[in-house]
Amino acid sequence: MHNLLQMTPAARTAFEAQIARVRPQLHQQAQTRDADLFLLRLERYFEDLYQPLLALYGQRADFSQQLDALADLLLASYLARPESLLRLDLERHMTPDWFQRPSMLGYVCYADLFAGTLRGVCEKLPYLQELGVTYLHLMPLLKPRDGANDGGYAVLDYRTINPRLGTIDDLQMLAEELHRVGISLCVDLVLNHTAKEHEWAQKAMQGHPTYLDYYFTFEDRTLPDAYERSLREVFPDFAPGNFSWYPAMAERGRYVWTTFNEYQWDLNYANPAVFREMLDIMLYLANQGVDVLRLDAVPFMWKRMGSDCENQPEVHLLLQAFRAGVRVVAPATIFKAEAIVPPQYLVPYLGVGAATGKECELAYNNTLMVQLWSALASRDVRLMTYVLHQLPPTPPGSTWITYIRNHDDIGWAVNDEDAAALGFSGFLHRQFLNQFYSGAFPGSFARGALFQFNPETLDARISGSAAALCGLELAELEQDGQAALLAIQRLLLLHSVVMAYGGIPLIYMGDELGLLNDHTYLDDSAKAEDNRWMHRPPMDWARAEGRHDPATHLSARIYAGLRQLVAARKASRALHAGGRTQPLWTDNQHVFAFSKSYHGSLVLVLANFSEHPQSINADLLGHAGLSGTPHNLLERPPSLANGHLWLEPYQSVWLAADED
Repeated sequence: MHNLLQMTPAARTAFEAQIARVRPQLHQQAQTRDADLFLLRLERYFEDLYQPLLALYGQRADFSQQLDALADLLLASYLARPESLLRLDLERHMTPDWFQRPSMLGYVCYADLFAGTLRGVCEKLPYLQELGVTYLHLMPLLKPRDGANDGGYAVLDYRTINPRLGTIDDLQMLAEELHRVGISLCVDLVLNHTAKEHEWAQKAMQGHPTYLDYYFTFEDRTLPDAYERSLREVFPDFAPGNFSWYPAMAERGRYVWTTFNEYQWDLNYANPAVFREMLDIMLYLANQGVDVLRLDAVPFMWKRMGSDCENQPEVHLLLQAFRAGVRVVAPATIFKAEAIVPPQYLVPYLGVGAATGKECELAYNNTLMVQLWSALASRDVRLMTYVLHQLPPTPPGSTWITYIRNHDDIGWAVNDEDAAALGFSGFLHRQFLNQFYSGAFPGSFARGALFQFNPETLDARISGSAAALCGLELAELEQDGQAALLAIQRLLLLHSVVMAYGGIPLIYMGDELGLLNDHTYLDDSAKAEDNRWMHRPPMDWARAEGRHDPATHLSARIYAGLRQLVAARKASRALHAGGRTQPLWTDNQHVFAFSKSYHGSLVLVLANFSEHPQSINADLLGHAGLSGTPHNLLERPPSLANGHLWLEPYQSVWLAADED
């Protein structure tokens, strides 16, 4: 009753009404233990669910009926939850930091490119176990539209697996096997839009009034033009504008809001039926054994005239309501926000202030990723150190996803004000990065490609595999063995930072082997216009076979280096994501430093972003809190001479005092 007494009067009244409705069916269909757990959770999280829904939909005359339908949904989903997952709910309740522990290591891949099907992924679990993976993110699995589908992010059916990959039964089987070997499963859920072929969209196309209200549709350009004045274009190259005309829609034709592509229709979350539909899908996937829902395109979920329609306050209310609903039914499942936004907008997705602990547990640290590539090109870590100093810490009970790259392009989120604070131009630096990583800058080691170049603003992003951007593709093309070794050192340097910085580090499929750009995407008409497919190559299992033979396979050196990083990470309790990460200034612009501490354990990371030996003043060890003679958790210790620590080209060290 403690939580009931803490509720506001309106929430308490609504809660008591719902308890009276669901209790008879609950006790009729569930064991006493399970019934009690559901009621306890509903009481604990009802206020977290009720208040955002009240703010979003409380003005509607049918608000109480909407709550009734929501309670029915929660009960039905709970009664359908398998026994094994009910036990997992209890286990994770007792270990709420399960996703923050240093043992967490992520791996992200497309199931078909990795192993053909979901059953094929299951057969490759020993490979992932050998690498040390405990978190597997499988890129879009749900059934997409045929033809162009934005890499699977235009979903035709949220309850069906892409037939090329398998079935829902295969997903459930895979989740069970992953849990058996200690690996959590992350799956994408596209929240902002559906494919235009989705059942809801097709009914809207036919003019069905219920489903017209699931989307944003307009009879003429008056409102679209008014909105357009403050909106940005996500894909200016091949999908300019934010609205598409459908002449056959509802007989007379209508414009539809399509932020991304004309075949991706934005959902209208001002309609509570849309919220409930999506919560139903979340609970359905959680009941298949999904541990982490990667919530795609969340910043775009709410529209407001005169704004850029991104990161609106209502987006956070929606996330809070989704989070509370899932916690009632499936508390073992957590959220990851796909919010690639500036830091001041990013941290709120993890829950701040009154929303602390009530939104997403995970979010991508895009800032760190961008700054790593910036420092690698410039050989200068000052901007990275400055920017990371400004990045707020993650709120309690949440953490970062850290990565050097993923399936997407790299957008240069270099703030003009941050650059100006260090005395240079943000615009010119972004131009330099585009030139450098596309290989156009004199002396560049990178081989990437510009993505979505805008001739008016000169803005662009970069595509390319991590190894190609680090120089391995050029080195192999020129048959330059020394250049190849430097490329490998760069790749390991970047991974070293993300492994230690704090959070769940992700390895993108093939980066552990140094896979290069794949230009065969040009032969596929569905992919040819999107050069991001160049850094989404199929897994090279022939190369993987040689991963233990560094004498004859360059990829084996990368693989061995990553395994060493993983082993060191898992052995250090200082790298728990609940600890404190502190960027540190050094007296050398080529050497990045930060400390990571947790419950009395401390690690100091030093990373040389230059191809030449570099030194820093050894006094930094004392300033960071290290006493005595710390040792390197990695292979090679730095050398000490004349009060300076010396690092070899692209060397990274993790310095720590002895732990109990």
